[in-house]
Amino acid sequence: MATKQKIASGFNRVFGAQPALPKGVVVSVECDIAKGLHAFTIVGLPDKAVEEAKDRIAAAIKNTEGLESPKKSNKKIVLSLAPAALKKEGAVFDLPLALSFLLASEQAMFDPKGKLFAGELALNGDVRGILGALSIALAARDGGFTDLYLPEENVAEASLVPELRVHGVASLEDALSELKKPSERKRAKQNTRMMQGEDDFALDEIRGQESAKRGLIIAAAGAHNVALYGPPGTGKTLLARATASILPDLSEEDILEVTTIHSLAGTLHGGAMFRPPFRSPHHTSSYASLIGGGSASPRPGEATLAHRGVLFADEFPEFHRDVVNALREPLEDRVVSISRSKGSAIFPANFMLIAALNPCPCGFWGSARCECMPHLVEKYRRKISGPVADRIDLWVSVPEMPPESMRTSLKKKSGETESARKTIAAARNTQRERFKNTKGVSTNADMRPKHIELYANISSKAEDALVSAARAMKLSPRGYHRTIKIARTIADLAGSNVIEPPHMLEALQYRAREL
Repeated sequence: MATKQKIASGFNRVFGAQPALPKGVVVSVECDIAKGLHAFTIVGLPDKAVEEAKDRIAAAIKNTEGLESPKKSNKKIVLSLAPAALKKEGAVFDLPLALSFLLASEQAMFDPKGKLFAGELALNGDVRGILGALSIALAARDGGFTDLYLPEENVAEASLVPELRVHGVASLEDALSELKKPSERKRAKQNTRMMQGEDDFALDEIRGQESAKRGLIIAAAGAHNVALYGPPGTGKTLLARATASILPDLSEEDILEVTTIHSLAGTLHGGAMFRPPFRSPHHTSSYASLIGGGSASPRPGEATLAHRGVLFADEFPEFHRDVVNALREPLEDRVVSISRSKGSAIFPANFMLIAALNPCPCGFWGSARCECMPHLVEKYRRKISGPVADRIDLWVSVPEMPPESMRTSLKKKSGETESARKTIAAARNTQRERFKNTKGVSTNADMRPKHIELYANISSKAEDALVSAARAMKLSPRGYHRTIKIARTIADLAGSNVIEPPHMLEALQYRAREL
């Protein structure tokens, strides 16, 4: 029979974890039962949800057959969460707290060595699902644990970590039964790759706009930021949403990273995320909802939820100016740094920005239909500051289409989405191989100036064309380097190891702004 890990009379320890990015933090859960007036306390910097665990634990134990509630004990019960300096949040500690008490009160006998527990307890003893299960699983793996016990609904997510034996439990009684005779229960199956559903939008559905489609294929191949501009109703939103259909699946490393983020945010709906996320915040979104933050501990925003995927900003100039300017850090550094009175955090935010905007408030600038006053047009355009505009790699025009091109009798191009996806996947594989020994760089958009010198491989004629155009277009040093990145992606799409003049000229075409 397994022995109890008993350090002193009435004292026992199990382990839980606090979910966090990029992985959780292992927390030691200890219980001491001593003679004295009845008291039941939880110490270790708990938040309100953890403090309330006392009542959930007491009710769950009382409603589990054969167990006696701590509320009936005439002793002083202290449950401690360590390290004490770490803020403990949420209901993930209910299960380890309850098991620690049961060990200390000698109502349960099991060896906690190598085991980590997480789960919220209902009053009837059921174990409810939690947020951040994958984050906890990563903490368990890196902490040297071999077994993870957590709610059944979180098993598929946690099983993405193959080094762990994941046990799904439905109730406190179920957890005790599994701990007593683990060999009699079937282990949780490791998560398998889920079948991807059909994309809601695809390039095949869009008639015309060949130049815009080409721009989006280049952007998707190198993870470049892109702005779609043109009159309303020309298909900017449809093109942006169709971009999600041509992006390649996430790599194994990115699957863990992206799933962890969405698990913590509560936006994960079963299993894991194998496709790049597509986030489309409304233009009335606040600074905190887009960038992250909050009045309490820092929380990730839409910029982090779009990590390794697409952040689509429709009606980009309509976003508050402070929100637009706050995108400068993630667009340049691929992270979001947040500092609040209750803590600070650095969240990953390596996304591809797709911004859609009209050329003027009415959208018909340059045509007889536009009635906007010049000063209103200028005010509208100035909502996007120069530093933000300079961080957008491609400016893609989406003009009005002639009515003849919209005839329903015209056949759509078949296989356009699949062809684009294969081409982009091949270009991404080329980049992955190129940067395999370079930390923090996986696509051309991630390159810094030092990486451009090492990997761009520009022909002398192509660079001469760039220098001449940069002088005429008054490109900033940032714009100069971003043009090289775009040209490198165009060369990758063409299967060329060297950036030639045609690649550079096409890249310069997308750097030109008509706004």
